[in-house]
Amino acid sequence: MPDLPGLADVKPWTSREATSADQAPGRLLVVGGGVVAVEMATAWQALGSQVTVLVRGGGLLPRMEPFAGELVQEALAEAGAEVRCGVSVTAVRREDGVVTATLDDGSTLRADEILFATGRAPRTDDIGLETVGLEPGTYLKVDDSLRVEGSDWLYAVGDANHRALLTHQGKYQARIAGAAIAARAQGVPLLETDRWGAHSATADHAAVPQVVFTDPEAASAGLTLAEAEEAGHRVRAVDYDMSGVAGAGLYADGYRGRARMVVDLDREILLGVTFVGPGVGELIHSATMAIAGEIPLSRLWHAVPAYPTISEVWLRLLETYRG
Repeated sequence: MPDLPGLADVKPWTSREATSADQAPGRLLVVGGGVVAVEMATAWQALGSQVTVLVRGGGLLPRMEPFAGELVQEALAEAGAEVRCGVSVTAVRREDGVVTATLDDGSTLRADEILFATGRAPRTDDIGLETVGLEPGTYLKVDDSLRVEGSDWLYAVGDANHRALLTHQGKYQARIAGAAIAARAQGVPLLETDRWGAHSATADHAAVPQVVFTDPEAASAGLTLAEAEEAGHRVRAVDYDMSGVAGAGLYADGYRGRARMVVDLDREILLGVTFVGPGVGELIHSATMAIAGEIPLSRLWHAVPAYPTISEVWLRLLETYRG
């Protein structure tokens, strides 16, 4: 929680309250523009609340491709929610059950509940880290085998290491860490720590999948175009309007969506894929496999999508790349 005047007395919602409340507030303020913020804004607006989203930055879902946040924001507006970007909450108070939030421009907003979805802190403050020379309440820096740096026995997986704050990535890390622990216990002289070896959590850097459960859904795997360029790759972004896929029209009337693949031009493999549209969460594992497997585009050309399914977007992306 941010350090705001009056916050403790307001008893704001976190993601826990937002996913366990038994009735919809008439008015709900959502502070934040990330995954939890947009998912909860979508859900509560659909359940009857009048939702206002307050975003400090310039748009929603800043860690995804820009069009993902733009399409989700358009859908929220069409559903009746208000999204205000470039604003910050400076103080809050609750009087007679009503929450009043003061913004940095001096204006105020009133609501029945306020949800802060502005990030998480590691729950490492009371597990005895100080007894092994580590600072309680901090993220634990680990190597790719998930062993805490400076230790020969301590491992950290999941949110505690801040590598990829997703349930499925925490499970993946646990599998890698378990294999590394067992190998070291058995005296294996050299662990498989090459890029995709059995004891290296490389997917945390190169092939993280994520699905944002909004309407439309936003799903991604690997790097965005900006991330790939920042990492020094020579890349090209290939975009396709998903409404042009035959299966999209069968899935929903008036289907709207967009797809992008980020191609490494030197190796002609995929570094990242993003889909936005109804039901795209079920498409993203195919992208994850293509990225983690470093499958050449020339081989993907032979992976024929069934007609008429939304997965034909893969063919359309490859056709667009080939020109």
